[in-house]
Amino acid sequence: MVMKKIRVERLRSDLLIGLKGAGEMASAAAWRLFQAGFANIFLMEIAAPLAVRREVSFCEAVYDGSKVVEGVEALRAERPEHFHTIWAAGKIAVTVDPAWNALRHIRPHVLVDAILAKKNLGTRKDEAGLVIGLGPGFVAGQDVHFVIETQRGHHLGRILTTGAAAPNTGIPGPIAGRTTERVLRAPAEGEFRTSSRIGDRIEEGQVVGQVGASQVHSRIGGVLRGVIRPGTRVTRGLKIGDIDPRGEASFCFSISDKARAIAGSVLEAVLRTYNR
Repeated sequence: MVMKKIRVERLRSDLLIGLKGAGEMASAAAWRLFQAGFANIFLMEIAAPLAVRREVSFCEAVYDGSKVVEGVEALRAERPEHFHTIWAAGKIAVTVDPAWNALRHIRPHVLVDAILAKKNLGTRKDEAGLVIGLGPGFVAGQDVHFVIETQRGHHLGRILTTGAAAPNTGIPGPIAGRTTERVLRAPAEGEFRTSSRIGDRIEEGQVVGQVGASQVHSRIGGVLRGVIRPGTRVTRGLKIGDIDPRGEASFCFSISDKARAIAGSVLEAVLRTYNR
């Protein structure tokens, strides 16, 4: 029993874990792994992240230098050489690295593609000892070792060792029976502006923001669960906000049930592979 405990502790302190993306799902996975004792975690993001649920996304560290999600802090690292200093301080590292160049400097034991692009943007099974893909676009056993189902429903969080996740329907998962109408999308191309803040109460029909000369109206009432960072250049149709019809402001600042389920499956996949 003592030998088993020592082995697990070494696993947690030695394993290097990288994630592509630092948005909501990637952040939940990193948070879950960190809380389970894995100390060496880094996330790779684009220079101008487009996260909507910013209060639970470590990518905000790209803009602000640091971001705390449910008590866990991530710090921006300018280069992979800085990861070790951040890890030694008990933090998660976030770096701007859209080409994933860090993988050439720090060869991770685990790599999670958490971009949720609905397609594979170049992730390969040989990039790490364990490669995990979240959602559609990956084939388990072919370009990744495991695929984790991200579609809400009976199979949410299921770990696939063969085959692919359910195809993208283009319809957001229901929250309190609401689907497409809870999502705010850019009505035009341009710079998004808003004075609304995450957690604000929003009424049906209310103007939540503006893109160029076009206003963004909410189709339902609730709370603003997430909104893209003001000043961001957006394309027409891009998701820029999310209204939670349940009306509970505290939900805006905590990891969602979906993200927590997916994160738990990432943790399980890691333990399945390395805790033998």
